[in-house]
Amino acid sequence: MVKVGIVGGTGYTGVELMRLLARHGGVELKAITSRKEAGMPVAEMFPSLRGHVDLAFATPAEAALEQCDVVFFATPNGIAMGEAEALLAAGVKVIDLAADFRIKDVAEWEKWYGMSHASPRLVADAVYGLPEVNREQIRNARLIANPGCYPTAVQLGYLPLVEAGVVELSGLIADCKSGVSGAGRKAEVHTLMCEAGDNFKAYGVGGHRHLPEIRQGLARMAGAPVGLTFVPHLTPMIRGIHATLYARLTRDVDVQALFEQRYANERFVDVLPAGSTPETRSVRGANTCRIAVHRPQGGDTVVVLSAIDNLVKGAAGQAIQNMNLLFGLPEGQGLDVVPLLP
Repeated sequence: MVKVGIVGGTGYTGVELMRLLARHGGVELKAITSRKEAGMPVAEMFPSLRGHVDLAFATPAEAALEQCDVVFFATPNGIAMGEAEALLAAGVKVIDLAADFRIKDVAEWEKWYGMSHASPRLVADAVYGLPEVNREQIRNARLIANPGCYPTAVQLGYLPLVEAGVVELSGLIADCKSGVSGAGRKAEVHTLMCEAGDNFKAYGVGGHRHLPEIRQGLARMAGAPVGLTFVPHLTPMIRGIHATLYARLTRDVDVQALFEQRYANERFVDVLPAGSTPETRSVRGANTCRIAVHRPQGGDTVVVLSAIDNLVKGAAGQAIQNMNLLFGLPEGQGLDVVPLLP
């Protein structure tokens, strides 16, 4: 059994990790930390976990995280970079669900996240945890930078086109919508029901923190710089991301066949039949990215529709997928979840 610790168990990604790990079968939850809620039974805060998680929250000092095989950081940006090194030195593998190790250019990271990086030497060692691209590197990693939710939906949507070199790289457009849980489990005015309900708005139009992460990933796929316009929107739903992606073809290609062939052996990417439109509710609660690809009016613009659950394939589910690869477990163990509908 893989001994697991979770740092930051009171947020939405933390409880999602616990929900999925509770039915995994190959892991033992050893510690779940929270300085503020130390001593409180996890099931008292999250009644959905009654009978599944019997631990209480502990402070990091009491949690004996160094005795775990792997520790997930489900924490705000800036926490893992200060604590990962000691765990790695103790032989513990680390999976960070925040952004501390995603961007290889430390100066670029500091510009977008507004703080000095506490462990720049670890950034080079971190493996970017998008299994559909970096599966073999993940197997041999000790530190995994779990991708962001928008970057997962966008990169999986563009991947076949960019890898095949069939689109102009200078004019990619990602028009993305997210549910309110993407903002995290904290009290902020813009996520109040009276603010977010019955409303729809763009944000971060001038620049969003996920932009450099997406550009970095697409550039690696292409082997060349990319020009990307990324505009996120907040929608009045709890879970889900829907990315509508635009690109101009540079040569005629059967885009449906291209996507079907690229993802033929990827159990967590579902390429829908031609003419389909994926819905966020079709992936709710599951570690699945559903994709449809279109060429409106048979023109040279290709439109990709990519839908994920931001808390699962966009966060906790993908982190567990990475853990399975790290420890030689079946990649889908604990993730065989049928989406919840309605």
